[in-house]
Amino acid sequence: MDKPLSNRIALVTGASRGIGRAAAKALAAAGAHVIAVARTVGGLEELDDEIQAAGGSTTLVPLDLKDFPALDRLGASIFERWGRLDAFLANAGSLGVLSPLGHIEPKVFQELIDVNITANWRLIRSLDPLLRQSDAGRAVFVTSGAARKHTAYWGGYAMAKAALEMLALTYARSR
Repeated sequence: MDKPLSNRIALVTGASRGIGRAAAKALAAAGAHVIAVARTVGGLEELDDEIQAAGGSTTLVPLDLKDFPALDRLGASIFERWGRLDAFLANAGSLGVLSPLGHIEPKVFQELIDVNITANWRLIRSLDPLLRQSDAGRAVFVTSGAARKHTAYWGGYAMAKAALEMLALTYARSR
């Protein structure tokens, strides 16, 4: 079986379920060593078992994306172990609540900002030097069509994903 990502290192946030889990498994199946980041330890361990059973390898990083100092340290840890990062999939996100904007609690609104925008900005700061050490470093940010729609009750999520898109597109221009 062809392994086009052999000897590559890929980091996936939100790796314990959904799109992140599927992406982590696909990257591992293609030969990448996957750094799987998520809050759910049990989900990460199940992912690790599945990837190892298929012949792949992972490093599990149980981490809440709102732990900003830990995000800042993540790049240094990766540098110490591998010296580079070949792929970064910024998948983790927060939907918040579907509600009129004026009804969203400040704590929920702040979580939308923290998880969808600030965490990704901090990860860019932490991981960009590592991506630049790779001969083919890539970053992919998962967003949503909601970012470009004006749908009632989706304002908090749409705002956060629109900001993430601008963050990612501006970052891409600086590469």
